[in-house]
Amino acid sequence: MTDFERVKFYYEKGWAQIPDLRQYVAFNKITPEQFGIITGQDY
Repeated sequence: MTDFERVKFYYEKGWAQIPDLRQYVAFNKITPEQFGIITGQDY
């Protein structure tokens, strides 16, 4: 499972919220583009 798949899974299960996903971007675990795919929002 890639970081993107893991973070997407966490978000879909409600285990991670948008502020958490912004931290994943800040730590280079997902890209801003992947953030948009997961949340439907711009980073």
